[in-house]
Amino acid sequence: MRAKAPEPPPPDLPPDVRQIVHERLESVFLASSYPRNVRVSPPLRELHGSGWTACVQAEITSATGQPLGTQTYRVTISGGLIVDRRRTQVDDTCAPETFEPI
Repeated sequence: MRAKAPEPPPPDLPPDVRQIVHERLESVFLASSYPRNVRVSPPLRELHGSGWTACVQAEITSATGQPLGTQTYRVTISGGLIVDRRRTQVDDTCAPETFEPI
């Protein structure tokens, strides 16, 4: 008789993006960019992987003090931590997302 294969672990719950970004804002934006009006989208399951992704927007300032306007980043969250971030591109899916303030 064969032993029953172990069941896969249950999927993790969606992360609280608002709280994670609030607590780790420096993981997304440099402190010297003075991020303001920070907003986040709901988390989405990664297509290839076990983490989550979300979009983060903020109005930021350049190193010379000039306003850069609203910048959008896609963050990857795994285990309740921001493990990657990148500026969104034209073909990214952040544009249609709904954002809420942190």
